[in-house]
Amino acid sequence: MKISVVIPAYNEEKYIRNSLNSLKQQVEQPDEIIIVDNLSQDKTILIAKEFNVKVIEGRTKGIGHARSIGFDTVQNEIIARCDADTVVPSNWIKKIKQNFSARIDALVGPVIYYDIFPRNDLASKFFLNFMKLVKGHYPLLGLNMAITKKMWQKVREKVCVDDKKVHEDIDLAIHVNRQGGTIGYDPDLAVKSSGRRIKHNVTSFFIEYPTRLIKTLRGPHL
Repeated sequence: MKISVVIPAYNEEKYIRNSLNSLKQQVEQPDEIIIVDNLSQDKTILIAKEFNVKVIEGRTKGIGHARSIGFDTVQNEIIARCDADTVVPSNWIKKIKQNFSARIDALVGPVIYYDIFPRNDLASKFFLNFMKLVKGHYPLLGLNMAITKKMWQKVREKVCVDDKKVHEDIDLAIHVNRQGGTIGYDPDLAVKSSGRRIKHNVTSFFIEYPTRLIKTLRGPHL
């Protein structure tokens, strides 16, 4: 089983080195790492090129577009994804492989925001289980997920890439479910990530984020 890792990146010069270092220190190495530059204006890509990774220049701004470009480019059967400010544990790739030994089409794990309270994974676990209760299946979190290339090819023409309309990762999960796919959840597959977007824009997180979540769940893009 071979794994490609896709990382969309926009102005992440302060964080991307730590993220790539964590991937390079895996007990089982990923077979491919792809950085999709989301029109960065800082040193993000210069830093990425210090590592043995593939860099793709995005042509349209937006994480949905960057995600899709990266997923379309992978060479291997499993697509793992994290964010450019995510630090993954040393057994991340190994545990993803173990999960996909079962018959699942996608996988999600929790997140620990290391620089905001409460600095544990309880909030993300609550969200994941709440969404399972509401939708009947787990959502996907872009900063800690994986999907088979086969399933991505089934849904790629159906997903929405407009960041103003949807949370692209949750939208992706909805379409995986609609195709009859199974989304696995590993509560021990936790990653660490920065909560700076929440800390610096509280209004957006508590108003814009849930508003867009409702739009994602209701459509009409579906």
